[in-house]
Amino acid sequence: MHREDLADIVATVRQDMEAHLGRGRVADYIPALARVDPRRFAISITTCDGRTAEAGDAHIPFSIQSISKVFTLTLALNKLGSDLWDRVGREPSGSRFNSIVQLEQERGIPRNPLINAGALVVTDALLAGGDVEAMIAEITDFMRARADDPAVHIDPEVAASEADTGFRNASLVNFLRAFDNIKSPVNDTLRVYFNQCALRMNCRQLARAGLYLAHGGVDPLNHAKVTTPFRTRRINALMMTCGHYDASGDFACRVGMPGKSGVGGGILAIAPRQASIAVWSPGLNASGNSLVGALALQRLASLTGWSVF
Repeated sequence: MHREDLADIVATVRQDMEAHLGRGRVADYIPALARVDPRRFAISITTCDGRTAEAGDAHIPFSIQSISKVFTLTLALNKLGSDLWDRVGREPSGSRFNSIVQLEQERGIPRNPLINAGALVVTDALLAGGDVEAMIAEITDFMRARADDPAVHIDPEVAASEADTGFRNASLVNFLRAFDNIKSPVNDTLRVYFNQCALRMNCRQLARAGLYLAHGGVDPLNHAKVTTPFRTRRINALMMTCGHYDASGDFACRVGMPGKSGVGGGILAIAPRQASIAVWSPGLNASGNSLVGALALQRLASLTGWSVF
């Protein structure tokens, strides 16, 4: 597929989404996200051979929220290897992203690392009782390196807003601590988690950041070894089965690529051996995933033929 073809495809996707813009509901339970214009839309693609294409508001940054879980999972697997799976499972939850019910039934072992409870365990595993500010800086530096852009930063207003309203996440982390699956002070783990979710990136940066997941754990553009091929397959598998919470099966059927959503309206999708794709549209569906973003990826998959199936 030539660069011109890719540009035509993203332009077509952008045009086809015009009639849908504004659908869905922004994440108004986080006050700092409630003010985002629901009619915003962006798509950006970076291919493994260095081609790029984008349309819409691809230069406008947004809060990546739970998309950050993919990158902290990468860091945690690099640090702990398979020992991480002693503390968190690899199965779809079939429940809301912030559900507490399964933790009670399964004695503090979250179903997977992409729901909130699992991501809190991953963050805690990374922190390991260490310095909070140093851990936040390590995550930020990792994202800047993956995006190849030092402009990536944490939005302090969003981080503070999450801390002020994140009562359910505080409940989850305390519940996990009761089962001895949180090792650091709970407030330290929460602070790191709220800051990683408040990372602010645009679609151009996010698509670039995810490229190693399309290329066996190696950044094909600068040849940095980010993680191993084995771990890359694990991460992509979890994105496919768990990346859209209780709507993951529907996303797999309609799009056919590993993906991870965030309540800021972003979705990162991976076409293995082909490309990394980021879309953004703030209106969410009932499952907390970008409504128009998922439609755009479905259209993109049909136009490119990119699919793991």
